[in-house]
Amino acid sequence: MNRDIKILVADDHPMLLKGLKDELLNNNYKNITTATNGAEALEKLASEPHEVAILDIEMPLLTGFEVINKCQEKDLKTKFIILTSHKESRYIFKAKSLNISGYLLKDEPFSEIQKCIYKVLEGENYYSSTFNDVFQSQISPELQKIKLLSPSERTIIRLIAFKKSSKEISETLLISVRTVQKHRANIIKKLSLNSDQDALTNWVSQNKALISSL
Repeated sequence: MNRDIKILVADDHPMLLKGLKDELLNNNYKNITTATNGAEALEKLASEPHEVAILDIEMPLLTGFEVINKCQEKDLKTKFIILTSHKESRYIFKAKSLNISGYLLKDEPFSEIQKCIYKVLEGENYYSSTFNDVFQSQISPELQKIKLLSPSERTIIRLIAFKKSSKEISETLLISVRTVQKHRANIIKKLSLNSDQDALTNWVSQNKALISSL
């Protein structure tokens, strides 16, 4: 592998940032740029080409995802790797929807980062096994259920996500409250939820990232 590639590492924790930079340098990667917040990372990526950027998700000013989104809007050719502690499905779905090249957890060995860099430069994606497990066991089944919803039901799901009541939804869509309640009952059935009053609201709260993609 060409170790002269330019790599940006962004993390707002100084010790983690220094540790990763030192590991890369010790493994003969020669051109390492660092940033301590998302805005600084974006500025450096936009001003000078980098083959790879390794980003934390939660950073001041801009999150790692926001940096990636803005770089994609600028059509930058950088390959992005997320290095994070987050294993929750909403983060993993967001990474998948942005078509991020790599997603690794901070408790994994440095050899995984090396392998990830190699794979993404070859044009492949490389994800933590946890990433794939969560996507297959938690996200994919919910996406399959969402596909069963009609356009009207998806609209109601989005309005529920904005904390709209059945009365407010009926006024927005110019339909009766009874029709909204019928839609809600159908949605609960298609999503295989319990019929208790809060089941759908709780599902919407837990799956906002998926709903935002509808």
